[in-house]
Amino acid sequence: MANNNGKDKSLESWIWDAACSIRGAKDAPKYKDYILPLIFTKRLCDVFDDELNRIAAEVGSRKKAFQLAKADHKLVRFYLPLVPDDPEQPVWSVIRKLSDWIGEGVTSHMRAIARENPLLQGIIDRVDFNATTHGQRDLDDDRLSNLIEAISTKRLGLEDVEADIIGKSYEYLIRKFAEGGGQSAGEFYTPPEVGTIMSRVLQPEPGMEIYDPTCGSGGLLVKCEIAMEETAKGKKRTVAPLKLFGQEFTPETWAMANMNMIIHDMEGQIEIGDTFKNPKFRSKGKLRTFDRVVANPMWNQDWFTEADYDNDELDRFPAGAGFPGKSSADWGWVQHIHASMNATGRAAVVLDTGAASRGSGNAGTNKEKTVRQWFVDHDLIESVLYLPENLFYNTTAPGIVLFLNKAKAHERKGKVFLVNASQVFEKGDPKNFIPEAGIQRIADTLIGWVEAEKLSRIVDHAELKKNDYNISPSRYIHTSDAETYRPIAEIVEELEAIEAEAKETDQALDRILKQLGIGA
Repeated sequence: MANNNGKDKSLESWIWDAACSIRGAKDAPKYKDYILPLIFTKRLCDVFDDELNRIAAEVGSRKKAFQLAKADHKLVRFYLPLVPDDPEQPVWSVIRKLSDWIGEGVTSHMRAIARENPLLQGIIDRVDFNATTHGQRDLDDDRLSNLIEAISTKRLGLEDVEADIIGKSYEYLIRKFAEGGGQSAGEFYTPPEVGTIMSRVLQPEPGMEIYDPTCGSGGLLVKCEIAMEETAKGKKRTVAPLKLFGQEFTPETWAMANMNMIIHDMEGQIEIGDTFKNPKFRSKGKLRTFDRVVANPMWNQDWFTEADYDNDELDRFPAGAGFPGKSSADWGWVQHIHASMNATGRAAVVLDTGAASRGSGNAGTNKEKTVRQWFVDHDLIESVLYLPENLFYNTTAPGIVLFLNKAKAHERKGKVFLVNASQVFEKGDPKNFIPEAGIQRIADTLIGWVEAEKLSRIVDHAELKKNDYNISPSRYIHTSDAETYRPIAEIVEELEAIEAEAKETDQALDRILKQLGIGA
């Protein structure tokens, strides 16, 4: 085990050193669109080399192996049209030996690789290594040459590094970019501890179909495959891999998710586009449904209107549940996720903490509370996990994980299991993290519905109803003896929602009074 960690660590530090070779750690995140495809291409080259050597062992020479692979692409997973002058030289040497017009050369080679491999089209050929801004190269040839040299120092073939180790290192790099990239970078990255808890609790089984409607760089889908393989370890028969499906809106992040799948040696179908307005996974005019759904949608999206919900043709937003309001699409995403679950489907979705409590205790009707109540009344919520603060890269807010189950066990019906894990963390730089023992404790608690003081509680629907459908674990489980204060962000959000609602009511009242001829 220790050996693996050493190997893993050295690969991680190598991969980060390569990123920093352009212009130091501070600027590395700016260049992720160049760095990630290059490391990905190095992996493709080294694996292609291994496959050529295997063919050469059977046919007598690498020269013949190159010819055979060119004639029949099915002999290799990805055919690379990069042929060194000396067939004994590694395939990557074609890129490494570029000396003039390096940016142009790298771009041409990547486009040629994509042309030969439909699976890679739009993934590695979208980057122009020769791009300029106001006549100035974004990444000049000297820096690009440094980057290629740094990447060349380690072999990434089948024998050198297992798929999960290079996958982990690739994720490490994505995480480092999220740390340095601020608001935007955090959007495509869910902290690994959160993904691990979600996937362990969902207990995906071999061959299941898993879906992430807002998949970012694909990390949650990868975590589900890893959780399934860990559970299946030691079983004699070879387990069927999960079938992974995701949709992502941002083209660069969509490309990243595809690279992440391939580099982990997992096969996933990642579609591009706005899931909310145009979900790509459909079957017979309806939403396609899955065994498990995982998601971390961007919190509190406010650009969807009531018309977006009303015009939906896919039965995602049941009439009784209604429109969750303009200020936050959190429960709109939960409705989409619910509609994407099959009859025995289960889901885990990360939401802003306010989604668990906004509207509870208010006079009048809060639209989010109405949707929340619908989910409670239909007995779809299995559990809610309240996370520690400062885990996510684009916010210090704690966040919750909502677990849904369309086929709750009989003894769990009419109840919701709440876990307040706000104290289960260690301080890190720049972010807090949940240690492995904490991850396992939280996952085991959620799987077994184990009640523990200051951590977890089974709450029946009658109590939730009495608390006006507030499902926030912090409301029911106090973690300290002193009076528990709610997070200020949660209170501010609630006040804003009340204010927006009051404004809406005032405007409606004004309209009525005007119609009656009473208003000003």
